[in-house]
Amino acid sequence: MSETVKIRAEAPTGTTRTYNKWTSNSTLEDYSLRYAPRSFRKWSPYVVATTALGGIAYLADFAIGGSIVITHGFTNAVVAVLVAALVIFLTGIPISYYSARYGIDMDLLTRGAGFGYLGSTLTSIIYASFTFIFFALEGSIMAQAFQLALHIPLAVGYLVAALVVIPLVIFGMTALSKLQVWTQPIWLVLMFAPFVAVGIMDPHKYVEWTHFAGDSPTGAGFSMIGVGLGAGVALSLIAQIGEQVDYLRFMPEKTPKNSRRWWTAVLAAGPGWVILGAFKQLGGAFLAFYVADRVGLVRAGEPIEQFLGGFGGFMPAIALGVAAFFVVLSQIKINVTNAYSGSLSWSNFFSRILHKHPGRVVWLFLNVGIALALMEFGVFGFLNTVLGFYSNVAIAWIGAVTADLVINKPLKLSPSYIEFKRAHLHNFNPVGFGSMLIASLVSILAFFNVFGPAARAFSPFIAIGLAFVLSPLLAVLTKGRFYLAREDKLEPPLFEGGTLSDHLMTCVSCGNEFERPDMVTCPYHSGTLCSLCCSLESSCHDMCKSVGPVDLGVPIIR
Repeated sequence: MSETVKIRAEAPTGTTRTYNKWTSNSTLEDYSLRYAPRSFRKWSPYVVATTALGGIAYLADFAIGGSIVITHGFTNAVVAVLVAALVIFLTGIPISYYSARYGIDMDLLTRGAGFGYLGSTLTSIIYASFTFIFFALEGSIMAQAFQLALHIPLAVGYLVAALVVIPLVIFGMTALSKLQVWTQPIWLVLMFAPFVAVGIMDPHKYVEWTHFAGDSPTGAGFSMIGVGLGAGVALSLIAQIGEQVDYLRFMPEKTPKNSRRWWTAVLAAGPGWVILGAFKQLGGAFLAFYVADRVGLVRAGEPIEQFLGGFGGFMPAIALGVAAFFVVLSQIKINVTNAYSGSLSWSNFFSRILHKHPGRVVWLFLNVGIALALMEFGVFGFLNTVLGFYSNVAIAWIGAVTADLVINKPLKLSPSYIEFKRAHLHNFNPVGFGSMLIASLVSILAFFNVFGPAARAFSPFIAIGLAFVLSPLLAVLTKGRFYLAREDKLEPPLFEGGTLSDHLMTCVSCGNEFERPDMVTCPYHSGTLCSLCCSLESSCHDMCKSVGPVDLGVPIIR
């Protein structure tokens, strides 16, 4: 008996896999491990963009801005925030475009952008860490509001802040889009109100702010070390682009008719988040200065104190209630996004490691549980240290992905499209995976002062610089051999008329129908398989990557 015949004899026949109700319900599951099909992307560009931008209502920006200005003074804080914003904006453009264009989240994008199928498991952990670290920071800010306004102990407030978001996140994009659209106007009015009021009632405060030194040893003036250290903290937010594209993957197909609205939405909700984010950081720096004389430098970094002081200037009788409402609203708007994106990341990680997928909702509870533990351990008190260290790893990852998209693809060192399916990818691609590891290692050593104070201050910039150099270099050295394990020759073709095909095909394993970009040929199952069933199959030993095309057992166009 030949090897090919033996394989077919041992392979399963007929429908072999079933999913529980949570996983089978597209409203709950939100295609967490899949290509988002065109039939599901029913929202307008405006709704998708508003939902994505609603997720950046977080007040950690205010805490970060306050922390930077208190530590490094006015000038260093402003320059650091603007430099970090420029880096984040530029790296976010290609990531947002490819995600919206191909209907895939950050994990699937990373797989095909130089990391390989298992290589991106490490970035899933990095991304999951971003979501639960910032969930913990935002939850801590909410608990501070509960303590000040309602006298709820912090430990209890942490629990409430964690549990309140779960019912909303369970229903995914369907519920989140309504929450963000309805609450966005209220949030915008309340956020800008203190700054407008100060400008009318006490405008000289903005002039005084330019002389604020905080605890900086160099005063309010310029210092390269201060700028580097401040930018390092702000750059920890570079992974926020992952949360933005978790929504942008639901953008409708770009057409000549909607092209302008499509691009406006992608740029505004993708890299554009950092424009508002930079304003909030500068706003936090101003409000920290504004309340420092009243509450002290330590508490001036807390957003509840910042907005209590801001609202107190023009509505003193109800300032506490309004400030607490604004903080809680802001934190709910962002933590539903942190929890949602974390559930997607954990789903991707465990599906590859365990070959099981109980549903996105299960991993939602894991992500919220880790964040709650961090809150109880007092993560807010280590804001600068935690974010400064994290930024080195995050920016190495984002830098490697961006380098592949803007350098390797135009130079044809990598495939022109994003291939995310297990059946077509090598487990590890040294181009992105190797670039990230090397860049992270060197920048972390720099962060721990191995190369001196200047390198320590600019360690995140070392990370992104190395990633941009190493990615095309490794692509040339490896000749791009590790991007694709085999070509996608399944009929109908992946692209029809320049767009991804929406032709429906049946998975021989689960029996469900999926659009063409989610399907692969499978010799083990002797038919076409959806990407999730392919990911969860533990018995095939990746035979499709070693068996020749003649042995696939399914129609293939050569």
